[in-house]
Amino acid sequence: MLRRIITPHSQSSSPKFALYTTKAAGITVLNKVLYTANAHTTGGRRDGRSKTDDGRLDVVMSAPGSNGPGTNPEQLFAAGYSACFIGAMRAVSAKEKIKFPEATSVDAQVALGTTDKGYGLAVKLQVTVPDLERSQAERLVQGAHAVCPYSNATRGNIQVDISLK
Repeated sequence: MLRRIITPHSQSSSPKFALYTTKAAGITVLNKVLYTANAHTTGGRRDGRSKTDDGRLDVVMSAPGSNGPGTNPEQLFAAGYSACFIGAMRAVSAKEKIKFPEATSVDAQVALGTTDKGYGLAVKLQVTVPDLERSQAERLVQGAHAVCPYSNATRGNIQVDISLK
């Protein structure tokens, strides 16, 4: 059973980042922060805009499935997860001493739907690893799923289906 503890901002170990810090039994806690992304969003998912503090990302948001001019959180999540998964595969290939095929790709689908508690996500990743024996490709995919930050963040929370093409 997961128990959530919410600590007021003044007691948080990182007061700069949160009004409340949520802790739960069994969660992954960072030993060392390697990078922190900062984004500021106004207007939300339907008519919003998100910008990063370094200016590298500046996107208009539109509702999923609409004809609006922008992207949506699910598309950003799909792009982030698929890019991160390839990075994790690269790291595993170096550790396992398997030559990483540069043409490796991941097609990600992030579905938004309703749940008993409100809204939720489900993910499908279809991984293509050309020019590599299937057994080695499977090792890369399994290893990547074990170390990928997105996989670790979603594990046990949402459905994630990964297939090797």
